[in-house]
Amino acid sequence: MKKHMTSALSQAFGKFANKEFAKPIQNFINSSYVKIMGLDMSEFHDPHTYKSLNSLFTRRLREPRVYSLDSEDFISPCDSLITECGELKNEYALQIKGMRYKSDELLGEHFSKEEKELINNGTFINFYLSPKDYHRYHIPTNLKVLKAVHIPGKFFPVNIPSLKKRVNLFIENERVVLLCESASKKRFYIVLVSALNVGVMQVSFEPKIKTNADAQKSSVYNYENLYLNKGDDFGCFEMGSTIVILAQKEMLELSVKAGEDVKYAQNIAKLK
Repeated sequence: MKKHMTSALSQAFGKFANKEFAKPIQNFINSSYVKIMGLDMSEFHDPHTYKSLNSLFTRRLREPRVYSLDSEDFISPCDSLITECGELKNEYALQIKGMRYKSDELLGEHFSKEEKELINNGTFINFYLSPKDYHRYHIPTNLKVLKAVHIPGKFFPVNIPSLKKRVNLFIENERVVLLCESASKKRFYIVLVSALNVGVMQVSFEPKIKTNADAQKSSVYNYENLYLNKGDDFGCFEMGSTIVILAQKEMLELSVKAGEDVKYAQNIAKLK
């Protein structure tokens, strides 16, 4: 299959972002990016300490953020804008107001009918990470990962203008879908959606997943005893992108709404 233009562009940008230039040039690139994109570096190291633009994209917090240890508190997995959230109706969720997508198409063909029906009339949350945001993602509640599926795809932008004009954007783009189980045995999905430019999504517990790497077929990984704790760092986007959470009915009571900016570690819902 011929490589889509968005993949070629993303791979080319990735090569630039990963290149370590001479220090004066790299300092100029990093400081320019911080200024142009409006990055808040107060929780991070000085921009000049990062040896490449990609290391600046994927920067780690200088000090861990404090989050609630209450088992009922469900925290935001990332710094982002909530573009839409609410109830899944007839298997549909909103991409953005006026544009919707079908949840079973987002999950892909490697989940059974029973696995997909778990979230019927459930809850969805779309998190958009812009290029200025902290790009790492964290576990929102103590959970067990049951399955991971890497679905190759395109790399269309996922910013607000794109969400408003491109139908099924999340479904066309490359993604990694995680089927998870909470401590109370409720099921939910965490979906990492790629975007234009670097397009790489790291999944720390499954190094076999290589995104934006010319794969043409989906890959499926099943787990029996993979437990992760609230707040665990499980990877990052190399550039901005989107996370979608699809939860079983009566699992989450949301305390946020569309249009809100949220931070990783912030309480965004109660587990029922």
